[in-house]
This record gives sequence, C-alpha cells and structure tokens, in this order.
Amino acid sequence: MALSDEPAAGGPEEEAEDEALAGGAALAAFGESAETRALLGRLREVPGGGKAHEVALQQFRGIMNKYQEQPHLLDPHLEWMMNSLLDIVRDQTAPASLVHLAFKFLYIITKVRGYKIFLRLFPHEVADMEPVLDLVANQNPKDHETWETRYMLLLWLSVTCLIPFDFSRLDGNLVTQPGQTRMSIMDRILQIAESYLVVGDKARDGAAVLVSRFITRPDVKHSKMAGFLDWSLCNLARSSFQNVEGVITMDGMLQALAQIFKHGKREDCLPYAATVLSCLDGCRLPDSNQTLLRKLGVKLVQRLGLTFLKPKVAAWSFQETDKAWHGGCLALAELGRRGLLLPSRLADVVPVILKALTYDEKRGACSVGTNVRDAACYVCWAFARAYEPQELKPFVTTISSALLITTVFDRDVNCRRAASAAFQENVGRQGTFPHGIDILTTADYFAVGNRCNCFLVISVFIAGFPEYTHPMIDHLVTMKINHWDRVIRELAAKALHNLTQQAPTYCATQVFPMLLSMTLSSDLHMRHGSILACAEVAYALHRLAAQESRPVTDHLDEQALQGLKQIHQQLYDRRLYRGLGGELMRQAVCILIEKLSLSKVPFKGDPVIDGWQWLINDTLRSLHLISSHSRQQIKDAAVSALAALCSEYYMKEPGEADPAIQEALLTQYLAELRNPEEMTRCGFSLALGALPRFLLKGRLQQVLTGLRAVTHTSPEDVSFAESRRDGLKAIAGICQTVGVKAGAPDEAVCRENVSQIYSALLGCMDDYTKDSRGDVGSWVRKAAMTSLMDLTLLLARSQPELIEAHTCERIMCCVAQQASEKIDGFRAHATSVFLTLLHFDSPPIPYVPHRGELEKLFPRSSVASVNWSAASQAFPRITQLLGLPTYRYHVLLGLVVSVGSLTESTIRHSTQSLFEYMRGIQSDPQALGSFGGTLLQIFEDNLLKDRVSVPLLKTLDHLLTHGCFDIFTTEEDHPFAVKLLALCKKEIKNSKDIHKLLSGISVFCGMVQFPGSVRKSALLQLCLLLGHRFPPIRKTTASQVYEMVLTYSDVVSVDVLDEVVAVLSDTAWNAELAVVREPRNRLCDLLGVPRPQLVPKDRCQTCVSAG
Repeated sequence: MALSDEPAAGGPEEEAEDEALAGGAALAAFGESAETRALLGRLREVPGGGKAHEVALQQFRGIMNKYQEQPHLLDPHLEWMMNSLLDIVRDQTAPASLVHLAFKFLYIITKVRGYKIFLRLFPHEVADMEPVLDLVANQNPKDHETWETRYMLLLWLSVTCLIPFDFSRLDGNLVTQPGQTRMSIMDRILQIAESYLVVGDKARDGAAVLVSRFITRPDVKHSKMAGFLDWSLCNLARSSFQNVEGVITMDGMLQALAQIFKHGKREDCLPYAATVLSCLDGCRLPDSNQTLLRKLGVKLVQRLGLTFLKPKVAAWSFQETDKAWHGGCLALAELGRRGLLLPSRLADVVPVILKALTYDEKRGACSVGTNVRDAACYVCWAFARAYEPQELKPFVTTISSALLITTVFDRDVNCRRAASAAFQENVGRQGTFPHGIDILTTADYFAVGNRCNCFLVISVFIAGFPEYTHPMIDHLVTMKINHWDRVIRELAAKALHNLTQQAPTYCATQVFPMLLSMTLSSDLHMRHGSILACAEVAYALHRLAAQESRPVTDHLDEQALQGLKQIHQQLYDRRLYRGLGGELMRQAVCILIEKLSLSKVPFKGDPVIDGWQWLINDTLRSLHLISSHSRQQIKDAAVSALAALCSEYYMKEPGEADPAIQEALLTQYLAELRNPEEMTRCGFSLALGALPRFLLKGRLQQVLTGLRAVTHTSPEDVSFAESRRDGLKAIAGICQTVGVKAGAPDEAVCRENVSQIYSALLGCMDDYTKDSRGDVGSWVRKAAMTSLMDLTLLLARSQPELIEAHTCERIMCCVAQQASEKIDGFRAHATSVFLTLLHFDSPPIPYVPHRGELEKLFPRSSVASVNWSAASQAFPRITQLLGLPTYRYHVLLGLVVSVGSLTESTIRHSTQSLFEYMRGIQSDPQALGSFGGTLLQIFEDNLLKDRVSVPLLKTLDHLLTHGCFDIFTTEEDHPFAVKLLALCKKEIKNSKDIHKLLSGISVFCGMVQFPGSVRKSALLQLCLLLGHRFPPIRKTTASQVYEMVLTYSDVVSVDVLDEVVAVLSDTAWNAELAVVREPRNRLCDLLGVPRPQLVPKDRCQTCVSAG
C-alpha cells in the first residue's frame, strides 16, 4: 500500500488544479477577494446537507487552485479568511455540519499555502488552550468524512502548545471528587498526540507536528520525552512494512521522531540519539518498497547525524557586514547629534569612523561599502555640530586627512561629495582644520564631481599643504594601488606621479621600495597597480632630476634599479603573462618599459632590453588572443613602449641606428604585415608608424611599400578594416616623423614618393566595407581623412609646391562627399577636416577649388558654432556646395546616400535641404540640366552597386514626386528622361532585392509624367512588374499604379479610366501568377502597351515586351 497525504480527490478538483498549473505564474494579485468574502459570509446560510456543502466547497476549491503556482498572493488575505472561518468554529450555536465545513475550507487554504505559513495565524492565547483541546477530544477518529477537522485542530493545538507558561499552572485542582482525579492538560495532549500518530488519514501528519512542539517544551521534555521516545521506538520495532497497519504506524513514528530531532535542542536529544539510530537500523527501511518510509528514514538519519556532530561556530557568523557597519555609523551619528555620546568616548569612536571612511569590500564583480563610507561622512558632519572645538582638537589631524582623502580619492561621487560637505561643516563650525578655507575653494561640491579631476588635479593642490602630503601618498599605496577596479588603480598610479614632486625623498626612500616588493605579490590587482605605480614614480623622479640636469640615479639607488630590472624576468619565469591576468601584466609592463625608457634608466646593452623587446613583439603578435575590451589599450601601450625603447636604447650614434638592430627589427615587422591574423597586422603597422626617424633612415621606401600593401583591399582580406585603418595611421605617423626633405625618398617625404603616399590615402576614401559590426569601412575612411589632413598640412608648412592641383581637388571633393553622408559623428569629423584645410593659413593650402566661394559659404566667424553632427544644422550648409561644379558630383553622391538612408532625422533634413536647393534652380534650365546630368552620371557610375543605387532610386522618387524635373516634362522624350529610364531598367533587371524593386516601382510611376516613348516604356515596365513572381511586388505595383493614374490625368484616356481603376482595385494581385496574368494583359490593352510574352529560358529568364 502506498501512503498518501489525503483521500483521493475527485475528477473536477483535479481538472481545476491542472488548469491552475497550466496557467503558470501569470497572476498579479488575489483577484477573487470580493468573491471569497461573499462566499465565506454566506456559509452560515448554506442549508445543511451534503449537496449544498459540496457546491460551496467546489466553488472555493476552484478559487484557491488558481494560486497553486503563486500561493504568496494569498498572504495579505489569509488572516481575514481564517478569522471568518474560526468565528463559525467558536460559535456554540453553529451546527456540527457547519463547523466541519469551516474546517474543510481551512484545510483547502492550508493545502494551497502550506501549513507552516498558515500555522502562525492561528489564535494561540492561553484562553485558547482548553477549548481547542476539548474540540480535539470530542472528535471521532473513525469518522472518515471529518478528517479535515481533526487535522486542522491538531495543527491549532500545536500552536497553542507554544504558550510561555508551565502547563501545570493551567491544571488547577486535579481532584474533582473524592476518589476521582482529573487528567492533567499535559497528559491529555500527549494521549491525543499518541492516538492520532497511528491513524490512517491526514491527522497523522498533524499529530507529528503537535508532538514535536509539545515534547520539546522545557516543562515537558524532562518528564515526558524519555517515555514518549520509548513508546515510539517500541511501536517502530513491533511494526512491519509488510502490512498496512505496520506501514501506517511506522510512518507516524518516523514523522514524530524526525520532527523532534529537528525542533529539539542538541543537548536534549543527544542522550537518546544512539538508541534511536540503533532501532532505526533494525527496521531495515532500505528493504521497504514504500518510498515515503525510506524518505522519512533518510530524513531521520540526517538529523541524527547532525545531533552527533559537535557544534562548531562558523568563522563568518560574527563578522561585521557592510550592513552592520552602516547601521553602526548611523547610530553613532544620531547619538552624537543628541548629545548622548560623551566626549570621553571619542578616543574609542574616532578610530572606528576612520576605518569606516575607507571601508570597501569586494563581492563578485563589484563591491559594497559605499553606504558605509557615506554614513561615516555623516558621522563626521554630525560630530562637527555636536562637540566643542577643544573636545575634537586631539583628533583634528586624523579626521581632516581622512575626510580629504575620501573627498579626492573615493571611487563613488556621492561619497566624495559627502566628505566634502563634512569637511566644510567642520571648517565652518570647528575652525581648527588646517588650511580649511583654501581647500574648500578648490574642492567644493561641484569640483569633486569629476573623478579624474579629483585624482589628478585637486589632489595635487591639497598635497601642497604638508599636513596632508604623506597621508595622501600612503593612502594611495595601501588602499588604491590594489583596488579591485582597474580604473582606480590606473588613476592612483598617475596620482602618485603627480604627488611625487611634493615629497620626492619620501617617495624615493620609503614608497618606492614598498612598491617594488608589491610587484611580487600573488594578488593580481596589487601586482598590476604596483607595477604601474613604479613606472609613474620613476618617471616623476626623472623629471624632477632633469630639471636640475641630474640623472634619475640620483634618486633611485642600485637596489631600486635592480628591482626594476627584475620585474619582467620574474613575471616571465612565473608564467604570469598568460591568461586574463596576463593581459593586465602585459599592459602594466609595457607602460613600465615606456616610462623607464623616457626616464633614461641606464640599461643600454643590458639583457633586460632583449626581454622587453620580446614582450613588445609577443604582445603585438598575440593581439588576436586578447579580449576585445582590453585589446586597444594593450596595443597602444605596446606601441608607446616600443617608440620609447627604440629612441633610448637603439641609437648607436646621434641620428644613426645600430645596423644589426635596424635590419632585424624592420625585417621582422615588415614580414608580420603579411600575417593572416588581422590584429597582428594592426599591431605591427602601428609599431612601424611609431619608430623613431633614425630607424627609418635608408629604409623608408621599403616601410611605406609594406604599409601601402596593408591598406590595399584584396578579396582575401576585404574584412580587415581595422588593419587598413591602422596602416593609414602608421603612414601618417611616419610622414610626421621623417618630415619633408627634397631628393631623399628613402629618408623623408619628397616629390619622388609623395604621389604614392597620396594615392594610398585617397584609395581608402572609397572603403565602404560592411560586416556584422556595421559600416566598418567608416573606420578606414575616417583614418584616411585624418591622414590626408596631416600630410597636407605638413607639406603646406614646409614644401607646398609638392601639393599638386589635381591632388588637392580630389582631397577636397572626397572630404566634402564624406561631410554629406549619413553617419552623424563621421559627418562632423569630415566637416572638421574640410574646414581645417580651407582655413589653414600658415601658409594657405594651394589649389583649393573655389576657395573664395567656400570662404563665403563657411566663414571662420560662424562655422565654429555649428554642430556638424546635427543633421538639422549640417545639411543646409553642405548642400550649398551643389552650386560649385567641382564639388557637385561628390556632394550629390553623399546626399543621395543620406536621402535614401533609414534614419528619420537624416532623411528629413537632407531631403529638405536638397529640395531647397532644387527650388533655387527651377528657373535656371542650364543649372537644372547640369544637376540632372550629374545625377545620371552618379547612377551610371554606381549601377548595380546597391550601397548607392538603392538610395539613389529613393532619391529619384522624392525628386519626381515633388516635381523637381517638371521643366523636362514639357519636352517629349527629353534626354534626361530617356537615359534615366534606361538606367532604371538595367538596375532592376533580374533583381531579387525587394527594397530595390519597390523603389523602382515608385520611380517608374513618377516617370509617366514624361510624355512620349518614355511614358510608354515606363508603363510597360509597370505592367511587367504586375506579372512579377513575387506577390508583394505585384500588389505594391497595382497600388501605386492606381494612385498614379488618378494623379496624372493625361496618362489614361477618360473613356477607359474607370475600367483601368476597376481592374487595379478588384484583382487579387497576390494570387497565383496564372490568375493575375489575364487582368494584367487587359491592363496592357487599356494602357496601349504591348502584352508581355514568355521568352524561352535559353534566351531570357524574365518576361519582356513582345514589341
């Protein structure tokens, strides 16, 4: 026999429960509250008898079962539901059937919400004990219709057993008559519990809960626990799981024992644990086929095991959490404000507050402690108001230093501002904080809002006061260099660089040795921060020494130099350049290499230089293995390190490189430019671009040839946009490094190589590569524009005669095109480049086309205030370039892409600006003809190039719809219309691009306004599209042709107009192609164009006109 918790439920209840479960967690509140109140309120009126009660029960079950998955929604309503039902139970006049019905309702609620939640709501006053006990005693354990009543009463009794009074105080006089003794309450409860532990219904579970609460009471356990355990173990030993009665008995005993060993104290249960375990072992429960018995056996064994275990207090259980710190600080602040914290206790309190001001505990990927530090600032603010200056005087130095440290070095802006406010309050009320007024004028509420400004600027000002210099430096070394946030570690290192000038001796003799020892730490954060700090402090000491024309070794002794030299080798030997931690180490050591090289540390010829060079090369070669969010920072650090290393340690004579080093380095780097990994190409391209002039001397042409190959787009590396971008940056960097020198193509920029350089840069202005990241070609074009500007300005300053007219014209036109395209930030950069080249006057750049007109269109006085990234401000000005013939083609090409783009604001403002220009030339046929010719030339040059052709079709639709070419409609078969029609036909021929076809439909509809053969051809194309294999194309074509014949009244004669409209509107154009072919052919007849005929596939794949 399988044990069950309750009698089998009926079919309707199961169905209702299934529906509730199927609904999932989709409810937001107990929506049937009013209905339930009404139902419970009508219970007294329900006539006696089974049918009426069953109806009420079924209705209540239906409501409750909806909340099986979200029972917590019932919590706000449990109390009033219980009170409504218990009012019936307590009513002495209520019939027994109604009382049992109330308990059935209570059981349904318990079943849904769980007895543990519901239990605590039962009344449990002393006055409830005997009435509940009497109710239980009056029940018939054999009445199978009222088991819910007994179960709920046993649960209620288990709660009343928790009253905090000895049961003997409730007994009174147990002798009622001579010779008769009344049973005590304690004995009555035990008797009831024991009797119900062996019943076969749900009441057995209630009895187990009751006995666990009752037996473990302090006044019961001493007198009853041993006896009850003996009784239960005897029953357990005598029972067998082979018969029904034995299974029921064993279930009740095991439940009771498991509950007792759960709720009882260890010291009370331990004396009996071995006996219980021995008896349980003798029951051989693993051999039973009753799953519930085996589960109860495991539960009891587990609780016995915990009883045997000696108690051990967890180390963390008494640790102070951030919540404790927060609450403690707030309590101290309030005590201080109310004068309840005596001045004599300040010596104990202040050290705690100082610790709280720097409280920061890392948890996972973030930290806790912001609330603690903020509360500590509040304490300092409150103390300023609570105590007299002489009472706080002994603590002024430490409090002021701690508050200022928090003001400038805290990670969170709220804490910085809270500390600033607390410092201000102390300065104003105490008047004893050193240099308080001077500091407040610099470190006010708004100034401390910027974290970088606090670390790098305000901190230097405050450290200028000797009282605060050492505490600030010490705080950075002990608390911020090893901070969990990488940004804070980097800022702390830079702050140490700035503060070193305030205390150079202290930093060199005390701080630097400490930092060197931290570089060997096993903690990644401390290792990273300390290496960065060593680099920054060493460089700061060099700069101080250089001011007095002394070497850095005057500050750093031999031991410090040896420590710096060993950092790389120690990290390499411990394999700390690998993995995610290796990324931080590579970046930190590259910065160390750069700073030590700039500091002219005397390591020339030392083996450590080879180690540094290996690290730089390996980092550049491994960039593809570095996480994307760190890659750029590590790449920049490696390139900067290389530039400084080469400049300091690879020069043999002034201006001359060591030939062996130059050959090895350039050969290796040029070979890496052909590496199949894009990131490797990026790294070594930038590395070549950062090399000093003496290393490029005699090899410039070779280097430029290698970089030009990187910038060239080939089929196998078309997606390498980042390498092309960095190649362009490298070319521009090299040009700036070597400068301009006539007749020396292998040493500097000159007439012999400048055209090749310009050709490479200008060739990248047409890079429109796209991938999953979007328009990655824009990175290349942006770098090309910047490089063109830098090279042109370089030539203009030194040898402007090297700038040829056609080159300058192409530069200005290409940049103007980019300035009229759709990406806002990109457009702003292009405009900046264009205006820089236009307004440069040291000397002016030669051969700028239409310079005079451009200076009038873009005067220096007004262009600076224009937000060129805003489409509303940029397009009205850029569109004016259409009036200049040299710029018209490129500007119109850019505008076409913008007008046909997807961004609503770009489309709106670019279209409005274009229409404004078109309105201005409507009365000038020559200008309009020139514009039309340029538009057609763009179409022809970009035929079947979807990047331009699709937006161009949309632009043509806008222009035709708004009548921009009305002047051409007066001439039959105008050349503009003839050529436009031919280009449109070529563009959409065999196309499967829905967007292109839809735009083509609109253009053909607009072209019917041109009279003559153009109109006939346009109508024919529309008829062809009405028979297209894509249903959406047919449907859209019909819709637009319908609008077209109504808009242009001269297209269709009046006598057939009604039939044309009827065919277009009544035909289901998205039906099968064979169905729509007949009405399509009828339209051809009505419009006067030949019917399309099917051509064999070996001749053509599409329908063409018979004519």
